Amino acid sequence: MGTDLNINKQNTALVVIDLQKGIASRNTLPHTAQEVIANSARLVKAFRGKRMPVFLVHVQGSRETMLNAVSDETLPRPASMPADWADFVDDVAPTPEDIVITKRQWGAFYGTDLDLQLRRRGIDTIVLCGIATDYGVESTARFAYEYGYQQIFAEDAMASMSEEQHNAAVKFVFKRMGRVRKTDEILGQLD
Repeated sequence: MGTDLNINKQNTALVVIDLQKGIASRNTLPHTAQEVIANSARLVKAFRGKRMPVFLVHVQGSRETMLNAVSDETLPRPASMPADWADFVDDVAPTPEDIVITKRQWGAFYGTDLDLQLRRRGIDTIVLCGIATDYGVESTARFAYEYGYQQIFAEDAMASMSEEQHNAAVKFVFKRMGRVRKTDEILGQLD
């Protein structure tokens, strides 16, 4: 895999998925949540420094607004969420220049203005990172692919609940929708 990504700084944005206190506090693999946060923060800092758009996505909801699909297995939900559950982790806290997207389901496109905000800025390429690889990141990536966005996946700036889940998304989905790279490779292309 070559590292030459040909990143056009005029039409590329960073999209950070669910690096919020209630989600980033979970145990993740193959990268710890702390590693994901650190690598994502490096990307955020670089994009901000280059005056490239940073989209910070978080999920908020109540029992009334969250999806309640009938399924064989459901994700466990606490009876009540801590008050800061949806707050971004400090390392990627929004600045006035960032665009904050609030979603109510796994993916960041459905029911939000993410696509509109990207298109108004002339963005056709997104760099994706966050937690969880096979939920929020993959759901967002699938929509982005169908909407025609070019995608770069920061593999070591995302993780899931198991190594198997993470690796399946990276190997069998992301590599068919875009380019999978390490954070250092992406940062090297921004210089």
